Amino acid sequence: MPISTGQQEHAEFADYVSQFGDNIRAFLRLESAGGLLLMGATILAMLVKNSPLSELYAAFLLVPGEVRVGALSVEKPLFLWVNDGHMAVFFFLVGMEIKREAVEGYLSDRTQIILPGIAALGGMVVPAAIYLGLNWGDPVAMQGWAVPTATDIAFALAVLSLLGPRVPVTLRVFLMTLAILDDLGAIIVIAVFYTANLSLISLLLAVVAMVTLVVLRSFRVVAIGPYIIVGMVLWVCVLKSGVHATLAGVITALAIPVVGATPDAEPPLRRLIHMLHPWVAFGILPLFAFVNTGVSMAGLNPQLLLGSVPVGIAAGLVLGKQLGVFGFTWAAVSLGIANKPPGVSWTQIYGVSLLCGIGFTMSLFIGALAFAEGGAGYARPDRLGILIGSLLAGVFGYLVLRFAPNSAPTERAAESEISRA
Repeated sequence: MPISTGQQEHAEFADYVSQFGDNIRAFLRLESAGGLLLMGATILAMLVKNSPLSELYAAFLLVPGEVRVGALSVEKPLFLWVNDGHMAVFFFLVGMEIKREAVEGYLSDRTQIILPGIAALGGMVVPAAIYLGLNWGDPVAMQGWAVPTATDIAFALAVLSLLGPRVPVTLRVFLMTLAILDDLGAIIVIAVFYTANLSLISLLLAVVAMVTLVVLRSFRVVAIGPYIIVGMVLWVCVLKSGVHATLAGVITALAIPVVGATPDAEPPLRRLIHMLHPWVAFGILPLFAFVNTGVSMAGLNPQLLLGSVPVGIAAGLVLGKQLGVFGFTWAAVSLGIANKPPGVSWTQIYGVSLLCGIGFTMSLFIGALAFAEGGAGYARPDRLGILIGSLLAGVFGYLVLRFAPNSAPTERAAESEISRA
């Protein structure tokens, strides 16, 4: 009996995902659980900030911390240690995830990243255009154009986890790939657009550290220790240079070897990912959410909520993301540039497009960079826009996926093959 084109696509996709089934399932479990913890940390921060413990919360954020080696010292309040230091570890993990998937995962097959790559591009361009359109002419507000371009994969996958088997595995893979490429885009945006007051000496020292990483990689050093030590030196140099310090995490990640000392040895890259992922998902990101989402509701009024910054961010996340992701995806499939994921309906793709509007972690991070010198007047509205926009995108995305038609029988059969991978 001849095999139809659709069945062949399902079988090929099942074979493809089966090679990385364990990694995908582990990733989903950690990211989904971490996303739920992020929600809890956000709610706790809001409750504490709007309670009699508000002053204690503010004091906690300003707890001083210092690391000194001779004449060299790094001194910051706690919230900056989280944003500059702990988030460098987060970006280190993101960089390793991108490298692993590019070398041996689902990003290694370039045909598999065409559609999510186009969708990710749309999900950055359209929200930025909407934000700029609403804030054009205000030079301070326009600095936040990149805030609504980000997607928080942990939150998005946490929402998908609430839907259980109603969501095809192929749709989860599409979302993961899109979000990873979105993270890569955010890294580039931070490096290019949110760098100022450069120190030439620190930059030169950072280059020396990067060359050292290249040398270690060239000599096939597989011990993790040397890379971590050089990476810490690189972090300090980048921090002092004026470039955001989290980029040191990405650069270090790209140097970590993907092969072990022997064919049977676990590769350093994979070992580090397995070791760091729980710490990042259950420690660093919830702490980041706690110190960055404590928004006071005192004096909140419609004028503040309807300001161009929060409205631009919320509109970019809720409207821009769905228009960009879904519109670019539909155009790519219609023009024959890429194929729609097997077992996935257009309604489900639209639901995922809505979930991409959950910016949260990356949006908060970019917002902190964009409005660092924007004055206190911008600090609360940008976070309000992120929280409101992310909440609406998450609720609407959940509802669309909850009531989306189930996959056809042949599609469910393909999903069964993938789930057994």
